[in-house]
Amino acid sequence: MSDQDNSQKAPPKSARRRAREFVLQGLYQWRVGGADEAAIEAYAPEMEGFAKADREFFVGTLRGVIKQHAALIETISAHIDRSFDDLSPIESCVLMMGSYEMQNHPDTPYRVIINEAIELTKAFGGTDGHKYVNGVLDKVAGQLRPTEVAARKQQKQ
Repeated sequence: MSDQDNSQKAPPKSARRRAREFVLQGLYQWRVGGADEAAIEAYAPEMEGFAKADREFFVGTLRGVIKQHAALIETISAHIDRSFDDLSPIESCVLMMGSYEMQNHPDTPYRVIINEAIELTKAFGGTDGHKYVNGVLDKVAGQLRPTEVAARKQQKQ
């Protein structure tokens, strides 16, 4: 590979982004395959690249989403145009993760959470799923973080 090819290489993934990818895969196993939290946590460290992920964030987010899934679905359902069960498994898992993170990680700006959700959906979901996820999480942010959303809108003016 030439130096020019290297310059176009994507930047390395952060430990938190890697953790989000593993959380998404775990939630998919839980939602689609019926795997339980313990099985997912036992299997994840065997997956390639897991050693570079933020393990604490992975465990906390996986457990939190599973524990709070009913409340998360209720929050999301207020902002979608169909039944939650009619969403693709990837979109539903990403929406639960994003909503959970907005609710439980106030240190992470909501735009970062939405951008991460978009990237996950682009990587693992259907063709235009990321646009849907973006729109829904933007509405969820307005509900869960109204002050932060208002401040951002003020900055743009």
